Amino acid sequence: MSDDLAPPAALEIPEGFQLIDLRRGFPREIGPLYRRDQNGVFTMGFRVEERHTNGMKNAHGGMLMSFADMAWGHIVSVELSSYWVTVRLVCDFLSSAHIGDWVEGGGEVLSCEDDLFLVRGRVWVGGRTLMAGTGVFKPIARRDPRPGEKAYIPPASA
Repeated sequence: MSDDLAPPAALEIPEGFQLIDLRRGFPREIGPLYRRDQNGVFTMGFRVEERHTNGMKNAHGGMLMSFADMAWGHIVSVELSSYWVTVRLVCDFLSSAHIGDWVEGGGEVLSCEDDLFLVRGRVWVGGRTLMAGTGVFKPIARRDPRPGEKAYIPPASA
């Protein structure tokens, strides 16, 4: 008898979501992750696999927070074509996700002052909110725009 886990079943990805090419670091380890652009509103998503779960077979809180961090902070990439770091992430856990669930997340900019973005975000499955919270994100290095991102335009000098 083998204790090997069966490979994950190929589950359908909702229409419009495209695989995010994650080639290095921690995000590659928790993927695959996907994103969708609907008229300039970006949503990220992932399918809960067994490796994303805790001992109760729910999506692990650390997985959900990591996903929220990337889904909510992604707005900085879209707005500035910039790499960014997380300054603060505040999350309220409201419900759980299970193996096979399609989880989505996104955020909206509440303010941008002193080169810091305050973002309100949500993570959900269908109509059920899993997490809600806020994040503060700081752009650190401009880069060439990726598809769907705005080109960085430096402020006019005075």
